[in-house]
Amino acid sequence: MTLHDWIDELCDALDIDAEIDEGIILDVARDAAHAVERVAAPISTFLLGYAAALSDASPEKLEELAGRVTELAEKWGGEKDEMEDVEVEVDDDLVDAE
Repeated sequence: MTLHDWIDELCDALDIDAEIDEGIILDVARDAAHAVERVAAPISTFLLGYAAALSDASPEKLEELAGRVTELAEKWGGEKDEMEDVEVEVDDDLVDAE
């Protein structure tokens, strides 16, 4: 079974008729997972789909919404990097000097 087969089966099971651009969805999942945290990926893609459904999104609108998600994820990633740049003082007695 391929990803396209899975998408077709899933759409049938959910009783929806949708053309899915899995590339955009996978990009959003990757960006959220790497910049925020892994579990942000499914939540981000769900919310992207929800926003797209509410706005009856065209493919162009979906790309715009996905861009917003990626932009926010990158911003969060930058904040995370800044927070991780903390200097820690180490007691010299704890370091094995040679």
